[in-house]
Amino acid sequence: MTDQYASVRYLVDDVQSAIDFYTTHLGFTLRTDAAPAFADVTRGSLRLLLSGPASSGARATPEDAAAAGHNRIHLVLDDLDAEIARLGDAGISFRSDLVTGPGGRQILLADPAGNLVELFEPA
Repeated sequence: MTDQYASVRYLVDDVQSAIDFYTTHLGFTLRTDAAPAFADVTRGSLRLLLSGPASSGARATPEDAAAAGHNRIHLVLDDLDAEIARLGDAGISFRSDLVTGPGGRQILLADPAGNLVELFEPA
């Protein structure tokens, strides 16, 4: 049986930097490395397609939509405070303050290309 993934494509300037970021800091596993054009990493059932400037995915993107967007992947955590401390100790800076709402708490960070990642702890 083939593993089933939900895939998201992120356009990145530097595929190797993106691989390092996701595997070192966010617990992703490298699945395919075709750097500098492309790589994909997985975490659970999420497959993140990292497309560099030479990849077909990046080349198919209209020029006016090439910048990192306001969409983000959403990673659910059991202990957000511990994750914030761990990432802070690793020199990762956050793009938002910690926000608390009725569903839980969240904070945003960005990968080396500026793509957003939401770390979320349910209430």
